[in-house]
Amino acid sequence: MDDLFDAQQAQSVLRAACSTIDLDLDPGDAELIRLGENAVFWLRSRSVVARIGRSSARTAQVDREVRMARWLARMSVPAVRALDVHQPFFLDGHVVTFWESVSTEVCHGSPADLAGLLRDLHTLETPSELDLPLADPFRRARTCLDRAKALSEEDLLFANGLLNDLVARYEELSFTLPQGVVHGDANVSNVFLDHRGAPVLGDLDTLAVGPRELDLTPVALYHHRLGWHTAAEYQGFVGGYGFDVKDWEGYEVLADALEIELIAWLAQNAHQSPATLTEVVNRIETIRTGASRLGWTPFL
Repeated sequence: MDDLFDAQQAQSVLRAACSTIDLDLDPGDAELIRLGENAVFWLRSRSVVARIGRSSARTAQVDREVRMARWLARMSVPAVRALDVHQPFFLDGHVVTFWESVSTEVCHGSPADLAGLLRDLHTLETPSELDLPLADPFRRARTCLDRAKALSEEDLLFANGLLNDLVARYEELSFTLPQGVVHGDANVSNVFLDHRGAPVLGDLDTLAVGPRELDLTPVALYHHRLGWHTAAEYQGFVGGYGFDVKDWEGYEVLADALEIELIAWLAQNAHQSPATLTEVVNRIETIRTGASRLGWTPFL
């Protein structure tokens, strides 16, 4: 079912959820925020956010996300808050959750904001009661490539071959920072500014236990290879966190792995948009030829 997941299907699931669940939510005023791993909507004059999962396959992960949000609230970490109802909900083969809206506008924080949030997160003791999984920097890429029906067989074989090689290289790494709770998708698109301008950490479904270097690689890659962050922004991130992951010998492996994930994440929706397919194919070609990644278009 998730192969056909689009905004129209997500709207249908949302309508069913609102009619089933006693939360006084009107799906008629729903506004789509984004469509990726989840379809994300505003509701109730942008005071509530609904997240519709592509399928129920990740039910355990979404359930853990809600419990993690409540744990982070108890730990006073600025993160998105799940509505105080029994959730997640399951409808038509999808998993649905409802959250307090951070703001009535989508305003992302800076790399320095992200550094502060990660510093707070990384100081926490691993919560044994939440049974966090071990971090897998290749899970999302594998899953998304399986959904990438619009890519040619040649491009899929190339991307999967790179992924297999990176898994072997990753297993040989020695990490510098201590392992513990990591966000797993730590980039500025998951930092939201609330109505006061304070940064809040979002998208908690990727939280896991693993090397902290995983959370520091996205901002480094966005600056170092993609040019999506300026040198000043990157220095603000390094200064805010207190460690430069680019100085670690394993950085290139994690950066290569993240490039494949950035391709795969877009590829799952490439059948819906010619522009998205063109971007995905161009990204694959730059890796195949060793060309600069500076032409990659950010999809934040």
